[in-house]
Amino acid sequence: MNLQTLYLRSFRNYREETVSFDPGVNLIVGDNAQGKTNLLEAIYYLGCGKSFRCLSAKEMIGFGADFGEISGEVYSQERQQTLRFLLFASSRPRQMFRNGAKKKSLEEIAGVLPSVLFCPEDLLILKTGAASRRRFGDSVLCQLRPNYDAALTEYNRILEQKNRILKDHFENPALLEILPEYNLRLCQVGALLISYRARFYEGLQKEAARFHHQFSGGNEEFSLEYKTVSTVADPFAPVSVLMENLISHLEAHKRAELETAQCLTGPHKDDFTLRLNGIDLKTYGSQGQTRTAAISLKLAQRELMRREWGERPLLLLDDVLSELDPGRQDFVLNQIGEGQVFITCCEPGRLTKLGKTITIDRGSVKTE
Repeated sequence: MNLQTLYLRSFRNYREETVSFDPGVNLIVGDNAQGKTNLLEAIYYLGCGKSFRCLSAKEMIGFGADFGEISGEVYSQERQQTLRFLLFASSRPRQMFRNGAKKKSLEEIAGVLPSVLFCPEDLLILKTGAASRRRFGDSVLCQLRPNYDAALTEYNRILEQKNRILKDHFENPALLEILPEYNLRLCQVGALLISYRARFYEGLQKEAARFHHQFSGGNEEFSLEYKTVSTVADPFAPVSVLMENLISHLEAHKRAELETAQCLTGPHKDDFTLRLNGIDLKTYGSQGQTRTAAISLKLAQRELMRREWGERPLLLLDDVLSELDPGRQDFVLNQIGEGQVFITCCEPGRLTKLGKTITIDRGSVKTE
């Protein structure tokens, strides 16, 4: 699997550019604020239809343009394919195409160009709040399981509506009559999310532990524990059982939710904890241990995606190597021997011998 060419029009600071890539390592160099991360964002978006930097398509469209375009020629699933996205500055919904045919859902492009992104913020994911860890898990699951993406979108929609009811019920008590309906639907979809997450984190734990064992020279035992609402005794239970667990938890918090006017319980509060040799990494882990564990998670993600599609997903490293010491740099570089890789950096140094060098200068591309 590899991205052969990428065409951009009115995307971020790129007016109109066509870039050809090497099937191995592509080193993207240039000064700060020239468009290196923008290029990675376009590659990531082409594969999964989402940005890792923003939620609105308007933010990705070049200044003054009515629309932007991202398209690419891909060799995937043992054949040549094309992917194309049109993004509009107005409220008009985006358009997506696979092999020239217009598609209605991201499920129809899943697996054509999956990618794993690793950026400096990921090195802090294990030290920050639960929201960042949920985003990490959700972003991977949305690529692996398109049905999960649809369920997550539905859950967030219901959650937003329920929170609006809770906020407005003081002025309009009649709204409480429809609250049970929203609670039931929230528990139904929430149970599905928990079921997906439990199985995903189980696989992620196994692979990350293997990578971390190599990374630490066998000196540290890596463990990951998925944490959801307290009434869920077994997250691997049937979805119907999980739904009943969520309903019980919701009933116990009913009064508190009405008083605080916010939804206090559900999988939107989920988290996971990491331990090294039984010690909580978030609380007691050193900076080096945290970075090592974060890298192990990303490499595990790549392996799970390879198993799913039978091909190694693209690996996007956005200025990550400069944040690592030489030993960790070497470990990461030793893991990228197979598959297509994109690395951004300001000072390439010894990395220039890895593969093709692409220089970015104010949204213009030069290749060597």
